[in-house]
Amino acid sequence: MEQFVIKAKSREVIGKQVRALRREGLLPAIVYGHHIQPISISMDYREATRVLQGVSSSQLIDVELEGERHTTLVREKQHHPVTGALLHIDFLEVSMTEKLRASVRIHFEGESFAVKNYSGVIVAGQEEIEVECLPSDLPSKIVVDLSVLKEIGDSLYVRDLVLPPEVEILTDLNELVVIVTAQAAEAEVEAVEAVVGAEEPEVMERGKKEEEEED
Repeated sequence: MEQFVIKAKSREVIGKQVRALRREGLLPAIVYGHHIQPISISMDYREATRVLQGVSSSQLIDVELEGERHTTLVREKQHHPVTGALLHIDFLEVSMTEKLRASVRIHFEGESFAVKNYSGVIVAGQEEIEVECLPSDLPSKIVVDLSVLKEIGDSLYVRDLVLPPEVEILTDLNELVVIVTAQAAEAEVEAVEAVVGAEEPEVMERGKKEEEEED
């Protein structure tokens, strides 16, 4: 498993005053967990965005704070509504000996024979699924091979996903992951989407938000 490390410093500045930190090139964040008091921190903005780029919500990140490392998951990223710049990060500290629940993204690979030869259309029903396991067993993504979809109408469900035995799937096993359909009229596509009808999995643990108001 690839290791991600971000260096951080404790901070006392909170509320609207954190805007001054951002002007200095710092990114405010918080580390919280079941066994620690929340710690307000700041990180170098460029370093943090570099490390966090492409990191999923199920990948472990070590926050190095004053010589001590906190193993965490990113629970929430706050972005500027116009520029998209990062404003704040919530890190959840995890225990390596306690199971946790997390959402793991689905990554589609390969090419469907039905798409290539029958002009089929891939319709995804799930972008991520919820699992429970020890942090060390948490997959960064779940790879789904589209090449197994040979005919129009072929599909994969959550029950078809192959995960290590130590990873328990919490999402309904009968939820549709992906289906290949014929090129259809708009009304038929909408009907397929209605069948898919999968709601985004609920995050089981929400970040402990600081009361930081933005203009």
